Amino acid sequence: MFRRIKDKNIRDDQIVYHSLRDSSIIRLFVLPVIILLVAINVFPLFWSLILSFSNYSAKMVTEWGKNPEMVGGVNYSKILTDPDMWYKFITTAKYVVLSVSGEMILGFGLALLLQLKFKGRELITTFLILPMTMSPVIVGLMWKLFYDPNWGMFNFLLGLGKIDWISDPSRNLYSVVIVDIWMWTPFVMLLSIAGLSAIPKYLYEAAEIDRASWWSKFRRITLPMVYPILLVALIFRTMEAFKIFDLPMGITGRGAMAPQLIAMHLYNVSFVTWKTSYGSAIGYIILIVIIAITSIFIKYLNKAKQ
Repeated sequence: MFRRIKDKNIRDDQIVYHSLRDSSIIRLFVLPVIILLVAINVFPLFWSLILSFSNYSAKMVTEWGKNPEMVGGVNYSKILTDPDMWYKFITTAKYVVLSVSGEMILGFGLALLLQLKFKGRELITTFLILPMTMSPVIVGLMWKLFYDPNWGMFNFLLGLGKIDWISDPSRNLYSVVIVDIWMWTPFVMLLSIAGLSAIPKYLYEAAEIDRASWWSKFRRITLPMVYPILLVALIFRTMEAFKIFDLPMGITGRGAMAPQLIAMHLYNVSFVTWKTSYGSAIGYIILIVIIAITSIFIKYLNKAKQ
């Protein structure tokens, strides 16, 4: 168990003994972390997969020793043949397209403006990134007050009158989109600033010598050089927007006035009606959709890197 370290310049009475090898020390510190990750992430992932093929409810607290009744792909069949579920998926896809496209356009536009040198640029950048540092639930509750049709600031500042952005089913989805764009546009902006700062200046100097127009420099230099990092921002924001829950929960709650988003329905199924197996199946369908979408983006990202 002990190993002896002997050096030619050290006397016999100065021999150092170590009770553990370096590799043993590494395993001693890493092993608890691995066990914790498996317990928190890996085990629930596989357990929920098993539950998705069963008929089980977490509400059955009196039947701890009873194994889940396996029913095969019944839950998945119910989900894929339910028109209401397809409507929720379409609504979620609409939300993702509106929010992510708005964040990409505004975030990249703000990054281009902040590349210009003007007084107070650092202070403005600091104020712009404040929304993404706030808790999403707090942001949702704050904007719920802003959207109030009687005394909220949103309608007053835009001169829209008493428009109900929360309980109106035709508007509550757009109310969440606006808040999501307000909160996460700084994320895209920061990544875009990092990409723009990495572009070599001599490329623009060479373009100036060739008398290239601003559109030609943007199309041939700026956009191709920033394209990979924009794809990274697109991947992260698409994944987050597809499983959005905290913002609509803070703005509209989970009742009838909530927008028909798939993550909200998953919460209601799993933790309100306690249909654990059905909710696990919905969760895995969401996971498959997210993996499929991000795989397409990653394919284009790899091409851009090449």
